[in-house]
Amino acid sequence: MPTSDANSLRVDRETSLDFPKGSGRRGLVGDLLYQYQGFWCFAKGIESIKDFQQNFKALDTDLVIASVPKSGTIWLKALAFAIVNRSRYSCSSTSKNYLHHPLLTVSPHELVPFIELKHIFTANSPIDETTNGSPGRIIATHVPCPSLPESIKTSTVNCKIIYLCRNPRDTFISLWLLTNKLRELPAIAGPSLSIEEAFEFFCDGAAVFGPFWDHVLGYWKESLKNPHKVFFIMYEDLKKEPKVHLKRLAEFMGCSFSLEEEKQGVIDDISSLCSFDHMKNLDVNKNGTWLRSMGNKVNFRKGEVGDWKNYLTPQMVKRLDSLMEEKLKGSGLVFQH
Repeated sequence: MPTSDANSLRVDRETSLDFPKGSGRRGLVGDLLYQYQGFWCFAKGIESIKDFQQNFKALDTDLVIASVPKSGTIWLKALAFAIVNRSRYSCSSTSKNYLHHPLLTVSPHELVPFIELKHIFTANSPIDETTNGSPGRIIATHVPCPSLPESIKTSTVNCKIIYLCRNPRDTFISLWLLTNKLRELPAIAGPSLSIEEAFEFFCDGAAVFGPFWDHVLGYWKESLKNPHKVFFIMYEDLKKEPKVHLKRLAEFMGCSFSLEEEKQGVIDDISSLCSFDHMKNLDVNKNGTWLRSMGNKVNFRKGEVGDWKNYLTPQMVKRLDSLMEEKLKGSGLVFQH
């Protein structure tokens, strides 16, 4: 059972959860994966998620950033933080206050922490779960929609969810390459996966918080049912027309850009501040660390659309496309490549 003492949780293979012998399986991490409420996760992660579900109390002003791992999450975190806090921190490089912007010296993963990791990595950006701040809390999660705490899902709490979805081809490649980076860490210490082996895991759904199709469908369907609460956005659309979608994001968050801000170039300033190339080249993201031993630089690879073409064989593409067509049939959700 989850412990109420967060400090007693350690990043290792020990767990207080009891899983049936042989119920774990290998997947896109170093540890064994176990099924919990229809998705796969490592044992310590499930323990922390249970605590999240039981103890987190959402507030009306909360903004939740949700995604499948390696869908551009760190970019959306930066954008959301910059949009919500633009009156406090100038995003214009010509402003005398620009150098004080937190995004220049702190990782977006620390400014917008993963709530389900809070009880494992206690030193990283603890979240005050009892008081409301201004302009409100921004938190992140990879937990599938059906498994979110009831306080987030309920219609009686007005917190909002932004879900970033990336096409499965690029998501898989980024996830595979990150997995091999993580497997080099002493806390995981596993052999690298070949792309063929990783691809089998992905198609089987055996990735952390997978299957991929169940994850995206959960948030997609909720966005159709409750568009005022869940904003579903494609990574590729955000890359193609950042200004258009930043305006939509700000409006959904309840902090629309004024005409004066648009004239002053505030949207362009935010886009530039949070651009992949700019973020990647900041010292904190080149030399800083996150989760104790993992360098921030592993979160910044290419950020490109279509990089899958350099890795996937035609046979892999055909199989993945057929799988997505089967799993997403009738949902209205279509991926453009």
